[in-house]
Amino acid sequence: MANQPSSSYDVVVVGAGMIGAACALYAVRAGLDVVVVDRGPVAGGTTGAGEGNLLVSDKEPGPELELALLSGRLWREITEDRHPDEGRAVDARAIEYEPKGGLVVASTPEALTALTALAAGQRAAGVDATPVTAHQLPELEPYLAPGLAGGVLYPQDAQVMPTLAAAHLLRASGARVETGRTVTGVLRGADGAVRGVRTERGDLLAPAVVNAAGTWGAEVAALAGVSLPVLPRRGFVLVTEPLPRRVRHKVYSADYVADVASDSAGLQTSPVVEGTAAGPVLIGASRERVGFDRSFSLPVVRALAAGATRLFPFLEHVRAMRAYSGFRPYLPDHLPAIGPDPRAPGLFHACGHEGAGIGLATGTGLLIAQTLTGKAPDLDLAPFRPDRFAEEAAP
Repeated sequence: MANQPSSSYDVVVVGAGMIGAACALYAVRAGLDVVVVDRGPVAGGTTGAGEGNLLVSDKEPGPELELALLSGRLWREITEDRHPDEGRAVDARAIEYEPKGGLVVASTPEALTALTALAAGQRAAGVDATPVTAHQLPELEPYLAPGLAGGVLYPQDAQVMPTLAAAHLLRASGARVETGRTVTGVLRGADGAVRGVRTERGDLLAPAVVNAAGTWGAEVAALAGVSLPVLPRRGFVLVTEPLPRRVRHKVYSADYVADVASDSAGLQTSPVVEGTAAGPVLIGASRERVGFDRSFSLPVVRALAAGATRLFPFLEHVRAMRAYSGFRPYLPDHLPAIGPDPRAPGLFHACGHEGAGIGLATGTGLLIAQTLTGKAPDLDLAPFRPDRFAEEAAP
């Protein structure tokens, strides 16, 4: 490596997905010189395989919901003219930002009772959640199946096209972006402090390194000599042919909330259906821990199609054009790792968001930038501490 050049920055962000892009955006806004490095293209991992959900509806009261509410506000700000001195950060149309709201539906009175109780707790935490009777459902979604017990409307839910969003946030940040460049090591000094990263094309020196590597967050942590138990959780998405707008909101079954919170490694599916600005309808959601197995699973896709047609019968006559899969970065307690790692001074983590990373990216980026610059973070980072797993395992 002696003949390879080195470059110096304030911060190296490892990962050019949605989380890395948001970390770069807010770090540069805070006055830091940032480089983003990724072994693949922008949004080449989990971000590129996501639906682009910006949700509060699927989160129980607690730290993740607080982060979702902060992130939702920030998403609205960066797609509006809230920063006249900086200009518009991101064009809402360019990233297909749609504040269309979410509709969670219950098929039985028992499911509706549980959903109503969840919504009451969410409202107490600051979520706008409006009960919807069975008779009101057709007014919101005319093509919904009849016979549902009711639901809850969440106006704060929104959607973006994730690949476009990551690319535009990176462009808006002004950070240097190095794609196709593999991080092979995290440099540390004699005192244990981080000094940057090593790549096959030379060192990138910085006193701070942000691990935003998604499902590969455990590998990046290991390069720095620390443990972070990030695991991949596979999911499939079905994409239909382009259609006139028939699904107005993000619509999903109340069972989806339980699936998100489940620790099961086995297959779970619950119907999630939403239209897009481009016309196709996206259909999910499945979850299973099968490592990095990318094999196509016909039974999973059939289960997704069956669940979607139960919610929207018209989909039975619509062609599915393709299906794709991706891996959610899963941590055992379903909370991401956000903030400094005391085991490696100068190392910061921003990964493990599972299926919520697109929506939680802006809040995560702001919190990372605040800690990088020594400011008090807007949220308490204790629940997101990267070393919480090692301490729990200690005798």
